Amino acid sequence: MVFSSLIFIVYFLPIVLLVYYIIPRKFRNLLLFVVSLFFYSWGEPVYILLMFFSTVVDYTTGGLVDRHRDNERFSKVIVASSVVINLSLLCFFKYSDFIIVGMNGILESKITPLNIPLPIGISFYTFQTMSYTIDVYRKDAPVQKDIISFGAYVALFPQLIAGPIVRYKDIADQLDNRRENIDQFGDGIKLFIIGLGKKVLLANNIGLLWNQIQSTSINELSVLTAWIGIIAFAFQIYFDFSGYSDMASGLCKMFGFELVKNFNYPYTSKSITEFWKRWHISLATWFREYVYIPLGGNRCGKLKGLRNLLIVWLLTGLWHGASWNFVLWGLYFGLIIIVEKIFLSNVLEKLHPILRHGYVISLVLIGFVLFSFENIHIGFQYIKLMIGIGNATLYDSNFIYYFYTNITLMTLCTLGSTPWIKKTVKRISTVKEKKYYWVISPLYFVVMFLAIAYIVDASYNPFLYFRF
Repeated sequence: MVFSSLIFIVYFLPIVLLVYYIIPRKFRNLLLFVVSLFFYSWGEPVYILLMFFSTVVDYTTGGLVDRHRDNERFSKVIVASSVVINLSLLCFFKYSDFIIVGMNGILESKITPLNIPLPIGISFYTFQTMSYTIDVYRKDAPVQKDIISFGAYVALFPQLIAGPIVRYKDIADQLDNRRENIDQFGDGIKLFIIGLGKKVLLANNIGLLWNQIQSTSINELSVLTAWIGIIAFAFQIYFDFSGYSDMASGLCKMFGFELVKNFNYPYTSKSITEFWKRWHISLATWFREYVYIPLGGNRCGKLKGLRNLLIVWLLTGLWHGASWNFVLWGLYFGLIIIVEKIFLSNVLEKLHPILRHGYVISLVLIGFVLFSFENIHIGFQYIKLMIGIGNATLYDSNFIYYFYTNITLMTLCTLGSTPWIKKTVKRISTVKEKKYYWVISPLYFVVMFLAIAYIVDASYNPFLYFRF
């Protein structure tokens, strides 16, 4: 079940909200736990057992750490066991075939890949459950003594499948002490509609353009067609993922939770370092808190600090998928950030903002080529085409057709990826004259109506980050 489906919007969500606000407050976490398991089981009922296992393991390890704080050595063993169990499950389901294929290539063995279906959202909820035991060990959060409340945290359906990654310490107090109110509920509805519009009206439509270009032989593409294709993918993945994050945050607001912000207009960045402070913020925060800083961060000398950065970016690439193109993608950005830290930071500061922005967008688009093509050879061919290496023409009739038929959509995507629309809406909303204020509210109904109309009519409705 996905948020951008009629069964979720028309049936599941209204029923859950109605029951949630009717029942006594003490049963609300239980309801969230149960409906979240139902939501997850809609696509993969067998993997509920895996989620139960993760819930019980980390609930138990967190309790053991809290009860044996005086025994530092024992506590460290418990934390380590939690990390090992969680990462073992993640590696088994996500990376076993990747490892087997690699071993077959190196050792010339013939081990048969397991071909195990990847549990949806396992990368997200595995990181969340690990954060609980670590946060309790660090005394950054209190131990959760109610397994139902902890289960609600692990399985919370708004952010279960594709994040954002919620660290336990960020939500610990809200699990037991949240107080829902009408203003928060209204903000949640608006944020959900914004995310739905991003996903359905922008990401899905611009994704169709990328699908057309990606499915065309590279030998038949012109240079500008290649550029317009990867720009379309960049818009698709941004509005797909940020739209999901907005919907997740909006849904959580309806149930009284406040989640961390996951995107902050990354395409307005003036450096790659800044880009990764604005894109998938919850993942970057997780790796900084639980990998980079424990490794020593930048406090252990320049060389080891750079080593720690490369480790984090290697893991970031692997987190996104069990394929060498993701490893290469992670190292690509890791190396760029290292170069910025050592050589480019002062140079970039002196450049005109437009030049800095062009620098960022160009490198990000090249990175998205590595990200989108699992076949690294084809990915490099596409990059060579983008920079004009080979016999490809600068433009052709296909480019002209794609450009003119999608110019309005790409303009909307460009505006939507900047703070301009948000600032304009906020400015109008704060105007005292009601004739201006009431312009805004109907716009949400228009976006909702158009999104539902699209869902009813369209067959193309993927969520890209479900596979991560």
